[in-house]
Amino acid sequence: MTFKFFDFDKLSQNFINFIELNEKDDYNVIIKVKDEKLFKAHSNILKCRSPYFRKELENITLNENNIKTIDKRNIPVQIFDIILTYIYGGIIKLENAETVFIFDLMMVACEFELEELTKELEIILIETKNSWLKLHFYKVYHSIFIKNNLKTLENFCNDIIANRPSLIFDTEHFNSLQESALVSLLKHDNFNLKEVKIWEYTIKWGIAQNPALPTNLEEWTNENFTTLKTTLQNCLPHIRYFNISNTDIWNKIKPYKKILDKQLWNDLKQYLAAPGQPVKSKVLLPRTILVKEPVHVKEPFSTIITYEHAAEISFWIDRKSIISSFFLINKSHGFELILRGSRNGFEPQTFWNTCHDHSDTVIIIKVKGTNEILGCYNPLAWDKTNLHNKWIETKDSFIFSLKNGDAQNSILSRVKNQQNAMFYAGLYPNNQRQYGLCFGNDMCMRSLCDNFTLDNECFCNHKDYEKPIRATTDKFAIEDYEIFKIIKKKKSS
Repeated sequence: MTFKFFDFDKLSQNFINFIELNEKDDYNVIIKVKDEKLFKAHSNILKCRSPYFRKELENITLNENNIKTIDKRNIPVQIFDIILTYIYGGIIKLENAETVFIFDLMMVACEFELEELTKELEIILIETKNSWLKLHFYKVYHSIFIKNNLKTLENFCNDIIANRPSLIFDTEHFNSLQESALVSLLKHDNFNLKEVKIWEYTIKWGIAQNPALPTNLEEWTNENFTTLKTTLQNCLPHIRYFNISNTDIWNKIKPYKKILDKQLWNDLKQYLAAPGQPVKSKVLLPRTILVKEPVHVKEPFSTIITYEHAAEISFWIDRKSIISSFFLINKSHGFELILRGSRNGFEPQTFWNTCHDHSDTVIIIKVKGTNEILGCYNPLAWDKTNLHNKWIETKDSFIFSLKNGDAQNSILSRVKNQQNAMFYAGLYPNNQRQYGLCFGNDMCMRSLCDNFTLDNECFCNHKDYEKPIRATTDKFAIEDYEIFKIIKKKKSS
């Protein structure tokens, strides 16, 4: 028989408290960061959480006090403080953080091989900070290849370059691009650039890495060609030679034939004379020339709430307490949008048709004329087939209002009258044309003119749930609303 007594929040906070231990406690690692700030830590925790620290600590000798010291004076104090808190407690605070700070934090997380944190910060930047990424594109693109472990961001940037090659190829920075970055681009199957131009840019980059090469190609020796071939050895295999026109092969590639394998050049000559004959060299599929720039940035998961709000709601669903104000990187659950009023319509019947048979749903409401964000959670399945109105019983439903620019704190109100947790409008007499959700008498979407935005018939009272979520009981209309299916993450075994 197994008993589990640990609450995640409490356990997390207990580990965070380790960071604040004084000299009397058994820390055995000191980390020096920028401005000579010293952080004390425990080797077992560092090695368990970070492959980087595991390798680093194995190569450091203990001093006379049995302490190991790690020098990371290139890392700002504030960023390392967040990293250490994440290593010990699994949470980070990102409220009001500037985008450049999030980017720098991601780079440090990558350096310390904190894979989970790194990937989540990549997603945050791509989904919510893509304008900043494009504005500082070269800095971003250059930085992500320093460690070469930021694959999500790498793919995002490569998609942008594939549509707008001039962002890299026609800039003064192109010649200083890392080899790994160029190879990553050459592997891309989509490009708004002819293959012969990709070849020319590759040659230009290779020559730039060897400034001693003669400027006049006619003066090149066999040794010069060997130098260029060695420089481009990881790039040349990714050129789609057999998708270059006959004229361009003769005019653009032939002058550099000495950097190609002999078999490849023989196959290209055969291809010029008899295109239909088989060749021995590997023939790569042609790239797709994109006609127009596709949408690279996903539609925001919500137009009303933030990721911080989503994390907060996840905690409420799991009945966990929230540690002050923080953003939990490993969010408890996924939020899958199934209805948005501004996209699908505001008719009550649309609500029932869309939500029917869905369980574990969160409804988010933006009140018209105010900045209020209200919501509720239904763990049970919605049912549009019942004939008569009926009350639904559950102990796990709740309603809430969320912190925003005007509201200083979120309010959670759990059901207290479980028999009246929710009210499902029946088909007779057309109640589903007037009523959407009703959580007791405390949260109700209603419209007498078949549109939640057109009349002030929605209301919040205080009867069947623990506390009021609005300061007033005045009726209101809806500006927009969203319904999410909650995808619960599997617990690790």
